[in-house]
Amino acid sequence: MSGQVYPVHNNVFRVTTDGRTGATAVTIADMETFSIAIDGNVEEWTPMELAGWIRRAVTGKGLTIGLNGKRAYGDPGNDYIASMLLLTGTGVETVFEWDLPDGATLVFDCVINLTNTGGGDSTNIGALEFEALSDGLPVYTPAP
Repeated sequence: MSGQVYPVHNNVFRVTTDGRTGATAVTIADMETFSIAIDGNVEEWTPMELAGWIRRAVTGKGLTIGLNGKRAYGDPGNDYIASMLLLTGTGVETVFEWDLPDGATLVFDCVINLTNTGGGDSTNIGALEFEALSDGLPVYTPAP
């Protein structure tokens, strides 16, 4: 028997709208695509006993989730991300939640790198594009 497959639209993304102190996260409306990048810190060394062959260890990781969609004025999650246009430092720190299609969740402190809010061609709906970059160890909860 084959494993279960899910459409990409079954992923759900939420953000707390009051920084890292928030207890309730809201979805971010009108997101169309997302990408995931896992950046590993790899330490390399070449001990003499291995005759020039390299040893490696992953000593750290970072996670970036990029979301692209439309600017939906009036949606709490969409408005919150867009409000970070001119903010830096603690103004762009929040908690990000990802519900995976199989029922697992990934929750992490993050910084938001807003890259586009409202831009596009004159006949387009304005864009909302950003990255949620992990800030510390994520909490993964497997599917029940």
